Amino acid sequence: MSSVPVFRGRDVEAAVSPSRAVDAVRDAFVAHARGEWQMPSKVYVTNYPAGDFRAMPALGSGHALLKWVTSFPGNPARGLPTVTGVVLLSDASTGELRAVLDAATVTALRTGAAAVLAAETLGRSDASAAAVVGAGVNGRAAARTFAARGRDVLLWDVDPARAAAVAEELGARVASSPDEVLAADLLVTVTPGHEVLLTEGTLRPGQHVSLMGADGPGKAEATDRELLRCRLFADDWEQASHGGELAHAVDAGLVSEGDVTQLGAVLAGSAEGRRSDEEITAFDSTGLAIQDLAVALAAVERADDLELAHLEL
Repeated sequence: MSSVPVFRGRDVEAAVSPSRAVDAVRDAFVAHARGEWQMPSKVYVTNYPAGDFRAMPALGSGHALLKWVTSFPGNPARGLPTVTGVVLLSDASTGELRAVLDAATVTALRTGAAAVLAAETLGRSDASAAAVVGAGVNGRAAARTFAARGRDVLLWDVDPARAAAVAEELGARVASSPDEVLAADLLVTVTPGHEVLLTEGTLRPGQHVSLMGADGPGKAEATDRELLRCRLFADDWEQASHGGELAHAVDAGLVSEGDVTQLGAVLAGSAEGRRSDEEITAFDSTGLAIQDLAVALAAVERADDLELAHLEL
């Protein structure tokens, strides 16, 4: 019989700080870009309009991971979380299960890390103002990560009370209007993706936006015409072209693979990032299993420091 540590949500947060998550996710992007980490595209099992299930595998650093995670946008009205699931971390040489982690917290940490990492990598060198649209679990994570990196954060949410609560928790400020938050140098959007937020002409020269909400088929936070004003980046072309922010523009024949640079290639030094202070950069995030693997490994590093529950197998 083996004893497997179980990381509840609070354990994952205690083990992995936002800045540690940024460093881990950066290393994962580079390892994947260099072919050192493997990641098949995620698989969707849909039950629309209720929600979907996602299976996300990855292999790297002597470990294999599978995340089984859900997205059910109507759950908060039922008093249930939108995202639930588990992350299973195994030894890649023996197949033995090494840890079980709460998927929602791992997802939030790596989502915030990816959003801010892209903003820091692709934003102007003199960018100052940082803003987040959406103050749900993943929006809070993005704002928390910006704050951990020493930036003042502006928040906006359709629910003013939710935005105020997150702002008070993080020492952020609630924007006076949507226009104020959308004008930030470094913008992160974390909406459900059911309504377009960025119409043509919304973004100004020199801005960066990390588009985090459109992580599945049929979702969009920006119009095609607004995307065409931007220099385009993605976490993974295959996922982004089929189920990310870029998917609708790809389907319309407006964007092809040659128009999109993968963030990992920029971080690995094999592709160019921002080319001028006037360029508008947009990062399409679909969420990658390598990011989950990076955060899971960072959490397991701290296992001996925490009082964890254990699963007896």
